[in-house]
Amino acid sequence: MSQGPRLEILGSFQVTCGGRRIAISTGAQRLLALLALHRKGTHRRSAAEQLWPDCTCCRAAANLRSALCRARRIGSAPVIDIADHSLALTPSLSVDFHDGCDSARRIVAGDVAARDGDRLVADLSQALLPGWDDEWLILERERWDQLRLYALEALAQRFQSEGRHLSALQTSLAAICIDPLRETPHRIAVEVHLAEGNVACAVKRYQEYRRLLQVELKVAPSPLLTRLVCDLPRT
Repeated sequence: MSQGPRLEILGSFQVTCGGRRIAISTGAQRLLALLALHRKGTHRRSAAEQLWPDCTCCRAAANLRSALCRARRIGSAPVIDIADHSLALTPSLSVDFHDGCDSARRIVAGDVAARDGDRLVADLSQALLPGWDDEWLILERERWDQLRLYALEALAQRFQSEGRHLSALQTSLAAICIDPLRETPHRIAVEVHLAEGNVACAVKRYQEYRRLLQVELKVAPSPLLTRLVCDLPRT
């Protein structure tokens, strides 16, 4: 069975159909990406204004028409629905971002099987269109980062409770890469090291995080995290 059209916007932008990569113009890429972030669709005028904010209304509308011509079909499949003044991706186009968001929400709700956790960590480690500097991406990136942070932390805690120390540690490190200042994944990493009896690694992780907070924000780790290492027996 041939694979249907698929849009990937986590990591580098890519469109495939039947397992074959499809080359499309920059304007069409940005239109597909914008529509992927608006699952219920968006108004044509809003799309034109967001994609070409420095153009006149007429020029932005013309650019949108051109992008639509190039992006509406992938192979023989229509992938953009046009209804009145609204644009939306068709259900036939699968989108990795949608899959990632759905998986993250299921993880937070505790509805994902543990055996699927390791695979999902790799998916949740992907940034939303890195290297793109479009203003309309700023808030969407923040939303994605917050969602995947909560999902990764939930997975790490689940792995930890199951005694899967390596998976828990790798998952907490993936969360740290997204937001190095966030305390929860650092605390999980410290707890994993302590559970394995790696006291030196736990103290090192704590000290590195404490130094980072001091340099960046002039604050200290929470008492909860500090007690984990301060209450260790001394010789």
